Amino acid sequence: MTRVDYGDLIPNNVDLGDDKRLERALASWQPRYLEWWRSAGPQHFASSDVYLRTAVSVGKEGWANFDYVKMPEYRWGIFLAEPAADRRVAFGARRGEPVFQEVPGEYRFDLRRLIVVQGDTEPASVEQQRHLGATAPSLYDLRNLFQVNVEEGRHLWAMVYLLHRYFGRDGREEAEALLERHSGDVDRPRLLEAFNKPTTDWLSFFFFTYFTDRDGKFQLHALAESAFDPLARTTQFMLKEEAHHMFVGATGIARVVQRTAELMRAEDSDDIQRLGGINLSTIQRYLNAHFSVTLDLFGSEGSSNAASYYAAGLKGRFHESDRQDDHHLAEASYPVDSPGDADITIREVPALQALNVMLQDDFIDDCRKGVDRWNRILSKAGVDVQLALPHRGFNRSVGAFAGRHVTPDGRIVSAAEWELGAREWLPSEHDRDVVAELMQPCTTPGEFASWIAPPETGVGGRERDFAYVRT
Repeated sequence: MTRVDYGDLIPNNVDLGDDKRLERALASWQPRYLEWWRSAGPQHFASSDVYLRTAVSVGKEGWANFDYVKMPEYRWGIFLAEPAADRRVAFGARRGEPVFQEVPGEYRFDLRRLIVVQGDTEPASVEQQRHLGATAPSLYDLRNLFQVNVEEGRHLWAMVYLLHRYFGRDGREEAEALLERHSGDVDRPRLLEAFNKPTTDWLSFFFFTYFTDRDGKFQLHALAESAFDPLARTTQFMLKEEAHHMFVGATGIARVVQRTAELMRAEDSDDIQRLGGINLSTIQRYLNAHFSVTLDLFGSEGSSNAASYYAAGLKGRFHESDRQDDHHLAEASYPVDSPGDADITIREVPALQALNVMLQDDFIDDCRKGVDRWNRILSKAGVDVQLALPHRGFNRSVGAFAGRHVTPDGRIVSAAEWELGAREWLPSEHDRDVVAELMQPCTTPGEFASWIAPPETGVGGRERDFAYVRT
């Protein structure tokens, strides 16, 4: 088991001290990162002690240590999963060859692009969530927000290490640019549009961590199959931390649904706003919006870039190594939803062109499991309303469904009918105002806001009324 060396200026398990030039370059980048964190990271809590977990090793046991930390003093670092002996390329034209430890010249541009796009999402989410601390529904939730934030910062470090270590001057320039772009900036926005929208309330935050961080899970799993071994090992460790982010979203929404069900049962009505709750129709509209925006992150249904990445062994499918096919896909096809003038049909397309759809299908199946769990909470409480994922074509801005008027149940309708229905399908300004009014901070240990139920257990073996943040 490789332990993390916290004696170094930059904690790492990559023997950074043996490469003085790289160490100096990253040490030069570190102050700029801290400046970015102070200006764009969580607001108003820089001096607070937060009960955070920090990696102490990359093995299955003992990889996390809990203690109070001030966020600007968090020990961000560079951690790669243990190398696998005699690892081979698992897919594409080079299947069966030894994985590569350096960047082949012919793949340099594509690999750098994959790393930059992944890296850009990490600080973007911190910037999107920077004001949420002021309206946290409990200290438990506040601590979870900050844990997500510091780990997104560490994931940025993971990508920056790869850029500095393997891409020379181009990589160093890209690493600088990761701190120069900002979420929602008019002149220098983040690369993906979903990361340019502010997360204005905690219901949005929970859906973001459920859906958008789940997209991160599937993208990281695809990169964890990469024939570029340093990238694969980096993302394998990132997935350990990403699991917590999705947990925050899944349990956060479950607790909102639980509280909503309790208030509905007490009131015998969905109109629970006056009781300090969020009604189910509002939750469904938020779900629709966040799900559809996240689907856009997978890109177009037919992608020559995805096909090239696969053929080169740079980015695989979800659990690529476990799939029972030839891992070349040259002769394979895959069913893809295709919108027509009046309805949606399924057509078979070359599998290499449909890799984004394959990953999206795996994502949708995974998302549905969480929705099923939320619906069991409603059923157990005697509520006969159920939440549902909208059709993949609903409210899309990217791909074949972009600009098409598809209802949540998968019907193609006129623009006028869609605009009328969208008032019931997507959050309105009134919805957002109502939710915003509920976002009152609750900073007494063990107390929770009116619109969310307490968690079943605390963090790291602590009780729910533990002072997770010393404000």
